[in-house]
Amino acid sequence: MKILVLNSGSSSLKYQLFDMPNESPMCSGLVDRIGLENATLTHKLYIHGSEEVFKLQQEIKDHEAGLLAVTSLLIDPEKGVLSDMSEVKAIGHRVVHGGEQFAATTLITGEVKKIIEELFALAPLHNPPNLLGITVAERVFPLAKQVAVFDTAFHQTMPPRAYRFAIPKEMYTKLGIRAYGFHGSSHQYVSRKTNEYLNISEPKIITIHLGNGSSMTAIKDGKSIDHSMGLGPMGGLVMGTRCGDIDPSIIFHLIHERGYTSKEVNDILNKKSGLLGLCGYSDMRDVKQAILDGNEDAKLAYELYAYRIQKYIGTFSAALNGLDAIVFTAGIGENDAEMRAAVCQDMEFFGIYLDQEKNTKRSSDIREINISGSKVKILVVPTNEELEIGKQTFELVNG
Repeated sequence: MKILVLNSGSSSLKYQLFDMPNESPMCSGLVDRIGLENATLTHKLYIHGSEEVFKLQQEIKDHEAGLLAVTSLLIDPEKGVLSDMSEVKAIGHRVVHGGEQFAATTLITGEVKKIIEELFALAPLHNPPNLLGITVAERVFPLAKQVAVFDTAFHQTMPPRAYRFAIPKEMYTKLGIRAYGFHGSSHQYVSRKTNEYLNISEPKIITIHLGNGSSMTAIKDGKSIDHSMGLGPMGGLVMGTRCGDIDPSIIFHLIHERGYTSKEVNDILNKKSGLLGLCGYSDMRDVKQAILDGNEDAKLAYELYAYRIQKYIGTFSAALNGLDAIVFTAGIGENDAEMRAAVCQDMEFFGIYLDQEKNTKRSSDIREINISGSKVKILVVPTNEELEIGKQTFELVNG
């Protein structure tokens, strides 16, 4: 069965086509700068273990034009992998926020779309383009089953003591204000891979997803019991442009004492904070280069980023009442050996001992980077959110 996975952003469209159930990727790509000048489409074709890349620049005025451009490539005699679009039996859509209404992968209906729209207020930057991608896919693929895979669904196993805030009860019961958790597909994928690798009873692990957006999850026996993000994907760790955890009185101070509007504060905390706010660079590679150039602000940003992760390791170790493994994943987690070393430094109390030589070796496979005999495994597990979405979509429509 051919499963197409779509991740629709405000001006982008990521896609990947899988042949299921053998989980073979057939092609993938990114439509970027939709609606802007010089829109680009990068298409990767996978044939017999090799990868061929095609890059196109063309006018792509909206998401529908972007998806139509993708479908043309899928059936292109030279660049395509399908003889006819009817081969696509289902489309798995990444949807960031599912609230409390969705604790599992769901077939998309009119009612499901209505609820996704009602949740716009909880994920204003993500749910609107996610819903747009669904609407466009329904028009372009009218015969395919449309499936929603929610970032928040994996975290619906968190107990109330983890997801409730100490605010008036009515704000939870009437307004739905609670911690929901995000990056669920990634945390679920790497935790499953980790549990298979450990092969022990009721494993206690902490998954550390580090990218431009970053989060951590405490996972016991495959179930999320706590998570670093809250109502929306702004809290928790320091991120590329997002502030992570801050004292909420800062918000009221800026508004009432310094004259900022709530919109300006939201923009600052979402788009101008994190690494960018601390040192002027949002990409970790640029931060590290700035450190080499003697930039003290970049040095502080790097240290603060690692320190916040260490604090959550301590918190989640307590929540789990033990620890079998910590797992680094996503762009920074998989590729930045220096950041992994910074996180693991002075963590011997938790049984975390890094092997510096193992840490510097690169691999596309799951690997241990702890010293031999270490009480806690330190693992690097490459994530594959698109495959996780594809698997969940296949299991739903084929079940």
